[in-house]
Parts: sequence; structure tokens; C-alpha cells
Amino acid sequence: MTNQIIKSFIIIFFLLSMMAGFFFDIGQYLSFETIKEQHEKLILLIESNFIFYFILFFFIYIIVTAFALPFAAIKTVLAGALFGLIPGVILTSFASSIGSTLCFLMSRFVLRDFVQNKYSKYLDKINKGIKEDGIYYLFFLRLSPIFPFFIINLVFGLTKMKTMTFYIISQIGMLIGTVIFVNAGVQLSKINSMSDILSFNLILSFILIGLVPLIIKKLIQIIKK
Repeated sequence: MTNQIIKSFIIIFFLLSMMAGFFFDIGQYLSFETIKEQHEKLILLIESNFIFYFILFFFIYIIVTAFALPFAAIKTVLAGALFGLIPGVILTSFASSIGSTLCFLMSRFVLRDFVQNKYSKYLDKINKGIKEDGIYYLFFLRLSPIFPFFIINLVFGLTKMKTMTFYIISQIGMLIGTVIFVNAGVQLSKINSMSDILSFNLILSFILIGLVPLIIKKLIQIIKK
């Protein structure tokens, strides 16, 4: 009974968070234009107490990621604009991985039993694939900007992938994208939109990098046979 109440609370809070994000259009306060306009004021504020605002931003980033609020990429740019390249990468890399893992765990706690009971036949096949090649698929998905990260978190929470495996692969897989987006924040004056950061060639490069480990594994299996 207690678990059911907690699950219901998480679902309601999750849905309310997403609805509030869309209804109040929170993204408008985190647009490139707004960040540019307020950049100098924010920098002065952060310089007054760097450690405090760094930690505050870190926890806000975790919460936003865990509850899948709709401004994932821009908060990474903002980290670079406010804290610089190295502090921004450290903050974003760990906060995004921790937030993603919390989202993964919430999905597992709230949804997996229901989905397992209803679609066990399909999940058995998926879990077998995850056991054999899950880390390669996750690495590929983390490197592919075309897949929303919160969907990846929710879906992998329904599988039997170990939590620590999910965290470590997420940390590694998201690192390249993190550096690029944080650096875009550092170069804020030259950036006007997301398309200035992610060109088609860059997205294609991410996808190819993500496929390399899976291709190598498949080639090794073919050679062994």
C-alpha cells in the first residue's frame, strides 16, 4: 500500500512538473535571447558567491533532468555561459548523469512491474538483447542528439540493466555532447540558436561514433564464427 502511494505521488509530481513547464512556458526564460540579455547581471551575481551558485545550479540541473522538464540542452549552454568551460563541464557531466539515473530509477520503481506483467513476452526478448549488447545501444543513444534523453531514461528503466552500468555508460556517452554545449555557452556571443551548435555533419559524426563499439563487437563475433 505504501509503495502504491509513493508511486502515485511520483507519477502526479512528474506529470505536474511537465505540465507546469509547458503551461507556464518556462523555456521562454531560458532562451538564447534572455540568457544573452541577462548574462552580465548573472555573472556578477555568481561572482559574488561562486561556490553557492555552483552547488545550487548543480541540484537544479539534477531535478530538471530527473523530472524531464523541457529545456535540457539550453541548461547545459547556460552552465557554460555562467561558470566557464571546465567548471561547466564538470557540473553538467555529473548532474546530467545523476539526474538521468534518478529518472531511470523512478521509471523502474513506478512502471516496470506493470509493464513486465502486461508485456512480459516482449520484455524477455528486450532484456536478452540488453544483457548482450545493452551498453553498446545505450552508448549509441547517448551520443545521438536526435533521441530525447528523458525517453532513453524512462525506457531503460523498464529493462534489467544494472543501475551502475546505466550511470557509467551515460556519464561516458554524454561527455562529448556536454563539452560541445558547454563550450557553446562559453562562446555565447557567437551563438543565436541550437542550429548554430548542432549542424547535420556534427549530428552524423555523433551517430557514427556511437555505432563504432557495436560494429567492432559484431565484427569480432563474425570473425570468431
